[in-house]
Amino acid sequence: MTTKGNDRGQECPRYTRRRTFAGGAPTLHKTFMQYTKDSFYMTLLERLVALNPNQTVTLNGTTRPAIIVAENELVVPIEPLPDAFYLEWGAAQPVPRQTGSRVLLAMDCVISYHTFGTVESGVDRGRTLAALDMELLSMCEPPFTSKRDYTQVPSVDLGTNIFWSEPVFGKVAGSEASRNEGLPRGTEGVRLERSVSLKVFFNPEANLP
Repeated sequence: MTTKGNDRGQECPRYTRRRTFAGGAPTLHKTFMQYTKDSFYMTLLERLVALNPNQTVTLNGTTRPAIIVAENELVVPIEPLPDAFYLEWGAAQPVPRQTGSRVLLAMDCVISYHTFGTVESGVDRGRTLAALDMELLSMCEPPFTSKRDYTQVPSVDLGTNIFWSEPVFGKVAGSEASRNEGLPRGTEGVRLERSVSLKVFFNPEANLP
């Protein structure tokens, strides 16, 4: 996997168009999923830049908007960066009890983030986490976008939309959480963290076998 610039001045992952299983059959399902993953990621990234252009991280020597897709990054033994949104994807599954000629698929997405606050004492980390909550809510509205092929420059509209469910916010973990969920007390600057889950829905570009 490499990165490639798109028509909007940002970078998104570039993937080979055709992959194979051990038996030689193309993994078309992965291609369908990747268009959706890239479109969702780029939409959140562009909305974050519009909301707060200063919300950035430096990763692998590059400063960029603070949205990170875990599966696209180099595997390195470091802690996740604070004040950044990490996206993790589940497998695609058909939506049950559907009608129509085209299959509707859904993928689980978990977005996690944490903060130590903006001052050394960490006394504002609750307010900082709340600000991250509000940024994520704003990025998720409206809950749809066009599906695009970002392996091409400029990116190509694939003619369908993806849409997603309302975000479900998990409990805060950290020094202010309940005892079973909290990190050890007595440490200055202990982080607060949250995970948010949603489902992203999409149609494949062809009927699945």
